[in-house]
Amino acid sequence: MTEPAGSLTLLVTSPRVAAGLLTRDAWDVLSRADRVLAIDLDDPTPAALVSSGIEVEALVAEPDSLARDLAQSALSSRTVWVGSPDADPGLTDALAAELTRLPDPPEVEVLVASWDVPGARLLDAVAVMDQLRSPGGCPWDAEQTHESLTKYLLEEAHETVEAIEVGDREHLAEELGDVLLQVLFHARIAAEHPEAPFDVDDVAAGLVGKLVRRHPHVFADGDASSPEDVERAWEQIKADEKPTRDAADLLAGIPASLPLPLVVDKVRARVRRRGADPALDVRLEQLGEDSRVGAARGWEQLRALLDERA
Repeated sequence: MTEPAGSLTLLVTSPRVAAGLLTRDAWDVLSRADRVLAIDLDDPTPAALVSSGIEVEALVAEPDSLARDLAQSALSSRTVWVGSPDADPGLTDALAAELTRLPDPPEVEVLVASWDVPGARLLDAVAVMDQLRSPGGCPWDAEQTHESLTKYLLEEAHETVEAIEVGDREHLAEELGDVLLQVLFHARIAAEHPEAPFDVDDVAAGLVGKLVRRHPHVFADGDASSPEDVERAWEQIKADEKPTRDAADLLAGIPASLPLPLVVDKVRARVRRRGADPALDVRLEQLGEDSRVGAARGWEQLRALLDERA
């Protein structure tokens, strides 16, 4: 059996990172290759390779024919196949079948040339949401508005809280995804506004800016050695960012749609930060407890009504 003169490298890249951002091993293989092949030279990675000075040949065929062409090329030359964004369905099986028929098959290597960075799958989520909302997508998604989705945003938030309270981690992962969907959905709708559009990148940029500003002890020369210090600094920075808010109003900035037990908790926290007021704190605590009991009774009444109808 003679030693094969060529080889075949299947170059696998992530569509979620910048095209051309490849590992050193990948660039070494590409620079030594006799032939670099791809289905579509306009795909991001082949286009980036061409821009860098590497000659890339287009090879368009069905999986079986493509496998034969690659195997034959690899018998006599160092051949690199640049994988397509759709992962070339059917090619791996066809190539395996073709290589088993050869008496002296070439050396074959799968080389991962780029890796997903943490959070890369968020790009997939954005792309899916964009397709659902675009012409030819989902008719239900296309007709939604910020207003029509409000109830779902509240519902998913409460279901996430329930998953946390019962300790169901699998359910929690699912519910966090549902909350993320609402963020992506609202951002996609906002991008279509004719006068004041913003998109998911604007949302993310605003979040990053806020987190950096409100954590000067991490990103600047601020000083906070305890969680209490962090909380005080956070509230002060937030107050500085919103100077028009009435500082004396303990309900300022709290949405009216927030469940009463949570409103009471926020007000109690504000009271404690401003100084001790034991009498008010006791009354607020009782109000919060009464509201929780009232909500529980409401559930009991609803359940009883449904049981009557069963």
